[in-house]
Amino acid sequence: MPVLGGLWAQDLGLRDPGQGVGADVTAGVTPNEEDEGPPSPVWGPLGSSPVTCGALSLALELPALLRQLRAAWRARRGGPRGPEQGQTPGAWRVEVEELGQDAEEKSAQRAADGILARGHAGVLLAERRGSYPLIDLRILNTNVQQGVLEAGSRRSVKRQLSFQRYCHASRLLRGQVPRGPGSLHLLDHHYLGQATHMLSKVGTWNFDIFLFERLTNGYSLVTLMCHLLNVYGLIQHFHLDMVKLLRFLGMVQDDYHSHNPYHNALHAADVTQAMYCYLKESKLAELLSPTDVFLGLLAAAAHDVDHPGVNQPFLIKTGHHLASLYQNTSVLESHHWRSTVGMLRESGLLSHLPLCMRQDIEQQLGSLILATDISRQNEFLSTFREHLNHQSLDLHQAPHRHFILQIALKCADVCNPCREWNLSRQWSERVCEEFYRQGDIEKKFALEVSPLCNQQEDSVPSIQIGFISHIVEPLFEEWCRFTEPSPLSHTMMDLLQQNKTCWMGHRYCGADLPYHWSKCGYQ
Repeated sequence: MPVLGGLWAQDLGLRDPGQGVGADVTAGVTPNEEDEGPPSPVWGPLGSSPVTCGALSLALELPALLRQLRAAWRARRGGPRGPEQGQTPGAWRVEVEELGQDAEEKSAQRAADGILARGHAGVLLAERRGSYPLIDLRILNTNVQQGVLEAGSRRSVKRQLSFQRYCHASRLLRGQVPRGPGSLHLLDHHYLGQATHMLSKVGTWNFDIFLFERLTNGYSLVTLMCHLLNVYGLIQHFHLDMVKLLRFLGMVQDDYHSHNPYHNALHAADVTQAMYCYLKESKLAELLSPTDVFLGLLAAAAHDVDHPGVNQPFLIKTGHHLASLYQNTSVLESHHWRSTVGMLRESGLLSHLPLCMRQDIEQQLGSLILATDISRQNEFLSTFREHLNHQSLDLHQAPHRHFILQIALKCADVCNPCREWNLSRQWSERVCEEFYRQGDIEKKFALEVSPLCNQQEDSVPSIQIGFISHIVEPLFEEWCRFTEPSPLSHTMMDLLQQNKTCWMGHRYCGADLPYHWSKCGYQ
């Protein structure tokens, strides 16, 4: 609506930094919900004057706001949909302004009466990372035992999502939503609903990380890490400061690039959830120390931080400074590790620990992250196979436990083909989309197109069949040997074969391609 751009251009800046679009969306609330009291705002203190754009108040309830938008649109267009017959445009515009002022006064009065609850102060407004709009978890009245939403709550969520998707997609309103830990209500009594219900099942293999991403307002990684560290008692064990912890996890989340289709914070959250499932295996659970678990979860969360969305060969042939810095060896993995260490030191998360202990954690963290380099796949796989053949693994020894953590992280990093089809397919499409984007860049600048990055030659089914056959199957066959007897491993192998069969059914006729997985540089 270009007319609205002119109408709101003068006063587009928000007056209250603690508020945002849709701060009091109450449309669709059932009578039962109204009896329980007015809904809490999604964010921000409303003690100051309400947010306005031009003559319109954004603190209005959704129906009133839509009526004002519709009226403003008709007024600017004129004609049959303009002012009512017998009423001049000037007089109508005065009524709109009076209506906006009345709405502002009513909103201010409601705030003064304490009807609108105060939220976290100082929440900065910026464009959200991620693809989904903000969801207020507090309107999800969930029956935790049955896991079913009430019909009224379903309507409320659906209407709110529709409005917020519009706000997120609109060029006019984009960026006017809150982000930051203050809007998440992490680990407090406001954190209710489906997200809590899902966290109770975070150890199951069919965990839907895409749904969890939506329910946590795009902060699945921060929320998941807080929960898992609390489940293992690591916050108390290491005497971690919660403020520093949230700061560090927020830095990790923000340093992932949301514009990457695959290597983003959602992938990190998925790997973290898989790592948690592997740490629960009976062969490991009783022998891992708190430091082992802390390192495993931390490495999973940060293993791809600040990933540029292209592979190592691309960085080398374009003369990127990271390739020069790390001498063309494990370039991306080294950068992920160094970035993580920098955030640990900047946040001061481990500053209270002895220096020798901090240095040991940093070095072991680097060893785990560097193990995700896919060019070292055969090296780790042959060592793992040799240990299993000779039954030489002794998990009472710290070096052997660390090696198993490396293998577990490698498995978690490439476990997408072992998920249920509806989840596995989404990850496959995302990673191929990232490949194709790199190929388009290489074509644009007349560079040699990297293997698997040519959308015209490399189909998604062919890429996935090659990936499963050459990378995933050999690794998980040995992991299954190690964890035997393990119901989870058998489930993963069954799903892997089913997904491979599905991709073979979708494969284009004659779409054979040379597989160069050891050289593609993705991790």
